Amino acid sequence: MARIDKLKEEIGWLKVIFAILIATDISLIAWMVENYGKANPFLFLLGLIVAILIALVIVWINNITYRKINNLEEL
Repeated sequence: MARIDKLKEEIGWLKVIFAILIATDISLIAWMVENYGKANPFLFLLGLIVAILIALVIVWINNITYRKINNLEEL
């Protein structure tokens, strides 16, 4: 497999992971908004921490993807 094809496949997988993480983060934030007053405080805090961690992973995946896209320009 050529290097360009390998990079394209990796970018494709990163797009899938990115989309799943975005959907998960949005769903978690929506749950927190809906259950702000009703949720157990520990569960709400845990959800907030996980939402922040997912957002950080989204940024990390985005940076990796942009680096791979820039590598495509060089080929």
